[in-house]
Amino acid sequence: MRAVETAKRVLRTEIEGLESVYRKLGPSFERAVELILGSRGRVVVTGLGKSGLVGRKIAATLSSTGTPAFFLHPAEALHGDLGMVTREDVLLALSNSGRTEEVNLIVQILKRRGVKTVAFTGNGDSPLARMAEVVIDVGVPREACPYDLAPTASTTAALAVGDALAVALAEARGFGPEDFRRNHPAGSLGERLRVRVAEIMLTEEHIPRTRMGTLLRDALPEMDRKGLGCILILDDHDHLRGIITDGDLRRALLRRGNPEEALVEEIMTPDPKRIRKDRLASEALDLMEKHLITVLPVVDEEEKLVGILHLHDILGKGSFKFTV
Repeated sequence: MRAVETAKRVLRTEIEGLESVYRKLGPSFERAVELILGSRGRVVVTGLGKSGLVGRKIAATLSSTGTPAFFLHPAEALHGDLGMVTREDVLLALSNSGRTEEVNLIVQILKRRGVKTVAFTGNGDSPLARMAEVVIDVGVPREACPYDLAPTASTTAALAVGDALAVALAEARGFGPEDFRRNHPAGSLGERLRVRVAEIMLTEEHIPRTRMGTLLRDALPEMDRKGLGCILILDDHDHLRGIITDGDLRRALLRRGNPEEALVEEIMTPDPKRIRKDRLASEALDLMEKHLITVLPVVDEEEKLVGILHLHDILGKGSFKFTV
């Protein structure tokens, strides 16, 4: 179990690092988002060593979520690739110490060209921090390395803040599932978002359902057996009338004590969100995100229940099949 104990110690240290960065995140992050949104160019990400590896991932995440970006290796930049950078671009420079000579030289040269810099650094008094227009403190209390030397917690923190920056920019741009699909035409998630709901929904015996007029205590075994955290309520013509979720059950318990003798229509949320079976999976995902739900009933042209879609069926963690 020694290896497990070591792993847990490493993860705890990295969690502490993320919590430290979380507490420090503030106005400078907002300024970074505004600076990038206000630019007409791309985000040029640079860093050396482990910071460079993190920078490559950040650039890829930015690009895939609607913010054009590319990674510029410091050594290559100083041997001609600086010509790729225009004054309309924003430089995102990564250096935990803030003293990486190659990175600082790039910042200095581009600053003279009018390129603005956002710095991810753990040293607010460093040359990098003094040159940058925006400084985001990604410093951590200690590394997960037992000698506090190898970049571990610090690179995790920089990577996480990079993800946060990409998501904040995506939200500000109104970047949605359809945009993501266009950027991932060959990816597995792109494939899922491109198919019709009918191709990935759960059907027949996998649908948790019961009829109006059923006692809750008689409906609960069906809800538990299907394992989706909900049960759909139908009328005698298979039209969808309501849904009971785990949340509805909790609220019923608080409101009326033991609700087992209640009828399902007394507990259900009426007229739940739904989607037609011929719509795209990307539309279903968009609806789920908008209304913060993880399951979505599927109906046909006559509004009759034909299936149910779980978030995992879109993201690939559940059963995923193409129909032929």
